Parts: sequence; C-alpha cells; structure tokens
Amino acid sequence: MASHLLISLFFIVFAVLHTCSLYCWGAIEKEKTLAMIKPDGVSGNYSDRIKKVIVDSGFSISRELGTRLDEDSVKEFYAEHSSKSFFPNLIKYMTSGPVLVMVLEKDNAVADWRKLIGPTDAEKARITHPQSIRAMCGSNAERNCVHGSDSVQSASREISFFFDIHGTRHDEL
Repeated sequence: MASHLLISLFFIVFAVLHTCSLYCWGAIEKEKTLAMIKPDGVSGNYSDRIKKVIVDSGFSISRELGTRLDEDSVKEFYAEHSSKSFFPNLIKYMTSGPVLVMVLEKDNAVADWRKLIGPTDAEKARITHPQSIRAMCGSNAERNCVHGSDSVQSASREISFFFDIHGTRHDEL
C-alpha cells in the first residue's frame, strides 16, 4: 500500500515538474500571428503608437521588418483576393510606401490581434470599435492601416512569406 502511494506521489510530482518545465521555461511556444502596418500607417507616423498598443495589450513582438513591397510580392501575399474588384487598388496601395511587418506572440494571438485591429472598414470601426487600431489610423475599407492574419494557418503562411530561418525574405529598409 505504501509503495503504491509512493509511486503515485512520484508520478504526480514528475507530472507537475514536467508541466512547469514546459510552461515556466518557455518550451511551449505562445501562438504567433503576423501584423503589418500598411503604407498609410507608416507614412502617417502611427508605427510607434501601434507598437505601444500591441505591447500594452500583452503581446510580445518577436520579429520586426521594415520593407517596401513590389507588385509581385503583393500579388503573391494577397493571392486569395486576386479575383476581387478591389485587387488593383490593393496592389497600388500596398506598393505606395514602406510597411512594417511584425510577428506577435501571445496566447490566443490571432483572435486577440483581430479584435484589437477592429473591423476591416475603418469608417465602421470608428463607430462600432472606436478604441481599435483601424479606428485610430485607417481611412476606409481599402486603406485600413493594418493587416492581421485571419487564422493560425494563415499566420504561419504569412510569417513564412516575410521571415525564414536564415533571416528575411524581403530586403529591409
């Protein structure tokens, strides 16, 4: 009886220490998402304000890249929108100036970032989500200041688009 108790106690202690080692020392990574400050956000000098909101909301910024996208990069990154009527305007907008791309980390990063940036249409965001980033710096549905991944799978693909193991995929500014 005592030996069963000791064995059970050993496994409980082992499980607790193993779980703590994973969480306490960072072996389990937090969820990642891609955040991009678009040309109007960068040119409007919103980058520092947006980064402050990000950090104040509990995210950590693990990677950061300032770059200027060319037409081919925009077409590849936003390929799922290629058949939509706004696509030519999106290409023109996204190539109009530099962008700031960041990898954000936090538990529930994708959903929390989407909530923080607010609705796609910045005009609507000012009414329904006045504290959102798009309400702060976006103009309308097409010029909405920031991008956020819409799923964990999209975040992984989008992070890989800009960052790889050997550094950056795109030239830094």
